[in-house]
Amino acid sequence: MKIAIGADHAGFSLKEQLRRKLAGEGHEVVDFGTGSLESCDYPDFAQRVGRDVAQGRSERGILVCSTGIGMAMAANKVDGVRAAPGQSDDEVKFTREHNNANVLTLGAKYMDENRAMELIDIFLKTEFAGGRHARRVEKIAQLEK
Repeated sequence: MKIAIGADHAGFSLKEQLRRKLAGEGHEVVDFGTGSLESCDYPDFAQRVGRDVAQGRSERGILVCSTGIGMAMAANKVDGVRAAPGQSDDEVKFTREHNNANVLTLGAKYMDENRAMELIDIFLKTEFAGGRHARRVEKIAQLEK
């Protein structure tokens, strides 16, 4: 799977670990930065990853900041992005099954590499259920217009 990934300074270290791990599992990972621990603004990276996913260049996106919340808020401003923060297995499973989320945001403050990879694995393997959920996702898309 082709995955866009990005982080701000607070998520940089975890992003680097995840990038290496995902590539090692055979995924094509496109890194949109940041490239250091130097203070930077998370909306810049949310926009880059969000546009890449929304335009279909990557199948899914992963964003990392301190809490995952700011990245989700910023990424959701990009038309076609359905970003959701996830800390529990159920949150991540249902955001894919029910909401067809295409970007997962993670909080480096709350998890280590192993936990983040568990959540990412759920995010990448869970399919959208469609059905009644498709109607609701379409209504979300209409809000963008």
